[in-house]
Amino acid sequence: MKIGLSCNAFRYGGGLERYAIDLARGLADVGFRPAVFARSFDPSVPEYGRVEPHRINVSFLPGKCRDAWFSWRLRVARRASPVDVLIGCNRVDSSEIAICGGTHLGFLDALGRTPTFFDRRQIALERRQYERARFVVAHSVLMRDELRRFYGLGDDKIRVLFPPVDAARFAPVGAARRAELRRRFGFADDEIVLLFPSSSHERKGLPLIEAVLRDGGPPVVVAVAGRPPERTSQRLRYVGYVKDIEDGYRAADFTILASKYEPFGLVGIESVMCGTPVILSSNIGCCDAIAPSAKLVFTPGDAAGLRATLGDAVQRARAGAAHVESSAAAHAAIRYDSSVARHVEQLLDLAAETGGRGRDEPR
Repeated sequence: MKIGLSCNAFRYGGGLERYAIDLARGLADVGFRPAVFARSFDPSVPEYGRVEPHRINVSFLPGKCRDAWFSWRLRVARRASPVDVLIGCNRVDSSEIAICGGTHLGFLDALGRTPTFFDRRQIALERRQYERARFVVAHSVLMRDELRRFYGLGDDKIRVLFPPVDAARFAPVGAARRAELRRRFGFADDEIVLLFPSSSHERKGLPLIEAVLRDGGPPVVVAVAGRPPERTSQRLRYVGYVKDIEDGYRAADFTILASKYEPFGLVGIESVMCGTPVILSSNIGCCDAIAPSAKLVFTPGDAAGLRATLGDAVQRARAGAAHVESSAAAHAAIRYDSSVARHVEQLLDLAAETGGRGRDEPR
């Protein structure tokens, strides 16, 4: 069976870009050399040498026209470089297995936005993607519900598979190493630090967090990693773009997201696997995948609820009941097998159901 992957960029990025890299590595580990169709490739990543790259150029087009062009050119590219099963990690209408890590209709609904002309084009492409796919893999229960509600998909087509995490990379460290990391990021020993990893601050809830900090609130420091915030203070600090984000998780006492829309929120799983519990609004997809011992949850958009939750977090941190150093304890707080190998195995089972020749015949 020849497996293909489509993605926007084959590189160490975030979200579905990183997911596609993980899939490529997992497929290569079990004997496949997947064909990867992408707008761009980073030849420096180790996984590049384990795939068959096919670049589809979109750089000459305005940004809002690129998805539709890529989807059309992918159909042409598949005729020149055939694959038995294509796993679509971006908006394409020719994949046998469509990966749903977010829906455009769900995003607009959560933000209360009216669709524009270009939104309607994206929605139409998504509809074709889901209608034509044999299976749609929802990365959370939230995504399953959106696929049912907004796109009319039946349960015979939807499969809920939470995304994988690299357990070798995301794991706790000992007290001495953690103290070293806290010094590196400038965190004082007596500070209770909440890591806020984000490149989309409005959507991920920074204004709500800032409002609670301005009103006094519990004695916490919020450390923003990623895109710089518009303003900083003694309690809202910018720690830069953290390439080794696992070290940011390890140094913090909690990781926080207050998102308006978060289809899964892989940072929640990554943080817990590093031994750092999470503070999440209840609409975030990964809430279902984290045990109560490793999360504090509040109602979306509720400043009073967030303030009370931060108070609970302070009590847990002061009692020494927040961060854990045991890998076994950290991984036990994740309610699914988050290994790349297991996720790839499940996708290959779906690929075989689409009419592929089975998992034992890689190409």
